[in-house]
Amino acid sequence: MEDTPFTLIEASAHCDGPCGVYDPASARVAGEAVQSMTKKMLALAENHAENSSSATYLNTMSRYASIKEEEAQKCKDELLVLWTDFFKPMHLEAHPELHTTFWNAAKLCSACKVEVSTQHAQELMDAIEAIHHMFWSVKGREVPWIRAS
Repeated sequence: MEDTPFTLIEASAHCDGPCGVYDPASARVAGEAVQSMTKKMLALAENHAENSSSATYLNTMSRYASIKEEEAQKCKDELLVLWTDFFKPMHLEAHPELHTTFWNAAKLCSACKVEVSTQHAQELMDAIEAIHHMFWSVKGREVPWIRAS
């Protein structure tokens, strides 16, 4: 077999995948799912307190918990891509709270995975809304905050 010569080409991109498509909407949708599952878990527990050992209850609660944790991780992943790939040092001038907002949002994603807290789910949505406004401000556009739920 003959050796095939390869030409090394140097390439660079601003992120792992140079698609250039960023939008906090995917984090918002995941955050909304976290909030929805949190509310459903609390309602289920409240409405089935005396029957919390039934197979139906356990199955439903475990499904809600699984979805909540998956969506919290998706939300965290989406936020981290925005934070680490989209936002640049120059954006800190216009938004000095950027790092703190993202740090807190990522921590809230983790809290929402391990807790069933409507307060933390709402705080996560508030942080995502703040990120939404920072993101679109940097892009020079006014995009209204609209929730799917």
